[in-house]
Amino acid sequence: MALGQNDFERALNERGKKDAPLMAERLLKRDIKIDAFVSSPARRAKKTAQLFAKVYGCTEEDIILVTALYQAPKESFYDVVTLLNDQLDSVAIIAHNPGITNFVNSLTSIVNLDNMPTCSVYAAQSNIFRWADFAKAKKEFLFFDYPKNVE
Repeated sequence: MALGQNDFERALNERGKKDAPLMAERLLKRDIKIDAFVSSPARRAKKTAQLFAKVYGCTEEDIILVTALYQAPKESFYDVVTLLNDQLDSVAIIAHNPGITNFVNSLTSIVNLDNMPTCSVYAAQSNIFRWADFAKAKKEFLFFDYPKNVE
C-alpha cells in the first residue's frame, strides 16, 4: 500500500490483474453462468469485478457495487444476498477477508477454509426461487479454485 493511501483506495496489484481474468476463464470453462457481479466498491474489488465482467462479455451495468461488502462480517453478506433481484439466477460476490472467508465457511459444512486466497472462487448452489430464502436454504458445495491451483 502506498504511503498515505487508505485501504479502500488501494489498487489491485499486478498479480491480481493477471489472476482475475485467469479465474474468470476457468469459470467459463466450467460452464458457470454469472448474471451479475456483486462487489465491494473498494478500488481493488471493483477492478476485480470489472476484469471478471470483461471476460464474461458484460458491462459496468452488470456490476452491482454494495458498500456493505467492504470490511463486512458474514451477516452482511447474507443481508446483501437477501436483497438481490429475483430475476438473477447466479451471482458472483467480490469482497474482502476475513468476511468473505467467514461467509463461505457458513454456506456448507463440507468445506472449511482457513483463508480465501486473493481471486479465489468458492462455488455453491441452492434451489431457491427468491434470494430472500437463501440464508435458510440448504446449499450444495460445487467447487473451490484459486489461481495457484494447478489443474
